[in-house]
Amino acid sequence: MEDQTASNLSELESLQCNLGMFEGFNCRTQTALDHLVSAAGVVNWDHDQEGEAEFWPAGEVPEIALIFKHRSSVTAAELLDLDRVLVELGGDSRHNFLLIHYAVNLCGDALPTLSAESVQDRCVQVFIGTRSRDVRRDAALALFELYYPAEYRVWEKSTCDGLVFDKDLFLDSPIFQVEEVNLGDEVAVLVAAQ
Repeated sequence: MEDQTASNLSELESLQCNLGMFEGFNCRTQTALDHLVSAAGVVNWDHDQEGEAEFWPAGEVPEIALIFKHRSSVTAAELLDLDRVLVELGGDSRHNFLLIHYAVNLCGDALPTLSAESVQDRCVQVFIGTRSRDVRRDAALALFELYYPAEYRVWEKSTCDGLVFDKDLFLDSPIFQVEEVNLGDEVAVLVAAQ
């Protein structure tokens, strides 16, 4: 018996990143699962033994819910692909989750073919904080300095009250694609030049 259990454990898929917990529905019993299932549990769910089931993010990792917001359920293959891309990007930081969200939900990339290189090629700037207004201000100033360094230096050194930089007007200009995301306790602003 111990050998069979050890052999089954060695066949289990493992995840390297924290993908949170999932709620589920067992199609065989036609009931909701009475417990949360880890991402590894979803990946290793035995549909023959335990019953065909569907899973969706429980919500304690808001980035997971964000990535899969357009799906009614999440598959084991999608979680394995997400884990692979996160590992390629260097881990399960909030920043990496947001970059993947941008690639998948705003650019239409598919998780199975997504790579760290294609995510990074999107050149998305991510700004995170606790208040939307502050995050948008920081984003606008950082992008103003990045894309217009000479003008930024003039504006920064100016003592003239009439030289105004409208942060919202700048961020909302057609040269940028901007998305603001609520992550529970924090807000993220994702910006890419068009």
